[in-house]
Order: sequence, then C-alpha cells, then structure tokens
Amino acid sequence: MTSKNKAFKVAAFYQFAPVADHRELREPLAAFCAGLGIKGSVLLAQEGINGTVAGTAEAIDAFAHELAHGDMFGGRLDNLELKFSTSEAMPFGRLKVRLKKEIVTLGDAADPTRQVGTYVDASKWNALIAEPDTLVLDTRNAFEVAMGTFEGAVDPGIRSFGEFKDFAAQQLDPAKHRRIAMFCTGGIRCEKASAHLLARGFAEVYHLKGGILRYLEDVPEEQSRWRGECFVFDERVALGHGLRERQKDASADE
Repeated sequence: MTSKNKAFKVAAFYQFAPVADHRELREPLAAFCAGLGIKGSVLLAQEGINGTVAGTAEAIDAFAHELAHGDMFGGRLDNLELKFSTSEAMPFGRLKVRLKKEIVTLGDAADPTRQVGTYVDASKWNALIAEPDTLVLDTRNAFEVAMGTFEGAVDPGIRSFGEFKDFAAQQLDPAKHRRIAMFCTGGIRCEKASAHLLARGFAEVYHLKGGILRYLEDVPEEQSRWRGECFVFDERVALGHGLRERQKDASADE
C-alpha cells in the first residue's frame, strides 16, 4: 500500500459501559489488532473503551465489528460511538493498548452510564447555539481551542481536561447559566463534563453528539458555524470540513 493509491482508514471510537474484566481483555485485544496490522491507541478501563486506530479498510471494518458484535466484549459495546476518516499515510507509529482508571480523565465521581446530558445531532446544533440564552462551551484544552472552535464559544482556558472541574466551580453558576451547550472533538469529554454539571445542579445541559468530527462530516461547509481546524491526536494534526486533512508537515504527541 502506498499513500498515492490507497488511503488508510481511521476509526475514532468510545463507549462508557461496564467492563469489569478490562485487564483480562488487554492482551487479546492487542493481539487481535496486531494480527490485522492496526496501529494507534486504545484505552481500556472499568468504565469503558476509548481510542483511535488506523489500518486498511478491511482491517478497520473487522476491528469495528469485533468491538460491537464479537465474542471479546460479548455485546457490551452495543452503543459504540464510532467515526471513520482517512489518512494518506499511516498516522500512528505503533500500537498501544493501555489500562487506565478512566477512559477520559476527570477524577470525578460523576458516572455517564447513570446520568448524562441531552445529545444534540449535528443537524440541530446550529439552531441550539444560535439561541441567545444558550452558553456555548468548548470543553477542550486551550491549544486545541486555538486551532479552531465554534462562533461565540467560551474557551475555559484549561491545560488538561482534568482542570474542567475547577473551571466549572469558579466560572459557571446553575442559577445564571440555565442552558449550556458543550462540545469536544469526538464527544467523550462532554459525556463526563455533562454528567459532572448535572450532578452539580445545572438544569439544561446539551452536548454535540459525535463531537466536532461528526459535525464536520455531516454539516455542509457553507452552513457551518465552525471556524478553523479541529486538532486530532495523530500525525494528521488537524482536520477540516468533510474530515479532510489540512496539515501534513507536523506531528503531535498524544
């Protein structure tokens, strides 16, 4: 395979679901991916799975099928949030399957499997964030926000997602911010953030289903309220509308 005649398929995925045997699944999952020539990063925790991987189209399709329908997870990943894109070159140097306490780190007791904000499809996002009483909140890190964000969105100015709790405690008020619409790259950080805000008493918390990546894939550029590029944690660096690669001369650390 060469980058000139065939692109690599990239899958970004996550699901919050009870995976009590995540430690026992690490080696079988790593072996399965290695056997297909898949590279990338997968996080396993008791609360679920999160990752981005790349390979041939056939390999990625087989991987996605195994997660959702195979014996390894036994049907526990029946609501997998999964997005596909392409890359002219392999965007990862190696395969990493790691065990974590959380699949996205907030260090909070809020459980997205019990309580989560209202999902908003990409097709309805523009109308929601255009309403004057909606606080539009970017839950990503400052360097990601600097590359691109939605018009009028609040930048929390955080260096890592773990700081979101402090930002919320200091800057957000349930009595003042009656309706919050939040977004992130693929949706996973909003799951944790919305669960946290609901636990703190915020009445209306919405988040963009599938994240920025789904929005850029589904919403025509001429109708878009997105400005700039969306940072991704691989060697493509950033994607634009239609999930097209924009920068190809830089790399990013995960």
